[in-house]
Amino acid sequence: MCDIYAWKAAWRAGGETASDWQAEACPTLRGTIACMKRLATVLVVVGAALFAAAPEEFSTAAGTLRLTPIQHASLMIQAGDKVLYVDPAQGSYDGLPQADTILITDIHGDHMVPALVDKLRKPSTVILAPKAVAEKVKGCTVISNGETKTVGAFKVEAIPMYNMKPAADGQIYHEKGRGNGYILTYSGKRFYFSGDTEGTPEMKALRNIDVAFVCMNLPYTMTPEAAAEAVRAFHPAIVYPYHYRGSDTTAFAKALQGTGIEVRLRDWYAK
Repeated sequence: MCDIYAWKAAWRAGGETASDWQAEACPTLRGTIACMKRLATVLVVVGAALFAAAPEEFSTAAGTLRLTPIQHASLMIQAGDKVLYVDPAQGSYDGLPQADTILITDIHGDHMVPALVDKLRKPSTVILAPKAVAEKVKGCTVISNGETKTVGAFKVEAIPMYNMKPAADGQIYHEKGRGNGYILTYSGKRFYFSGDTEGTPEMKALRNIDVAFVCMNLPYTMTPEAAAEAVRAFHPAIVYPYHYRGSDTTAFAKALQGTGIEVRLRDWYAK
């Protein structure tokens, strides 16, 4: 133990610096401080490891909206005192708050994990999802392409997401009408989450999007260049590539140079 009276006496007697008497009268003090610093660093690293990338913050008339990438197509939104998840399916959710609202885009396992939805839900949680998801996840409120629903301060619009042609292997991974992309409006700010889709006419017809999250990965969705072409058409103020495993997001950013669209590249697969 550290004898506080010993080091006070030594200091008053003179002849020693503060560091001298700390080292002599309390030899464990430096070790304790160093240990505490290391522990703090570990806690920061562990906390950051829960998420793929650092949270993004957006100003709105109702206050800050905080959006945290979790992994791949999974993310968390916090605004006001509410928590909303989009496609909680991949990444770690340990220690994260339960959901007030959950949006699910499609039935594939990188978007829909019923057991994880059950972990995040509480009795009052509202889950919005297409019919195909509602058949697999209990307690959903069905929202179909073209429909709009309001949940508290959030307005949710369901946007068609689908493949327009078979992939190189002959499969159509996302049939028209099965899944939803979403426009989420909070205090007048509009966020678009594409889900799994190509650059459909419905996507290109979008207007007044403040922040867009757009997918790109073959054979399931589209190339970075095709995604950039679609983004140029609806011209959001800010765009983030997401759901891009294996794709070159720098090619996406390069294709949008000179358009006035701010491209934000983040690591959605950080270890």
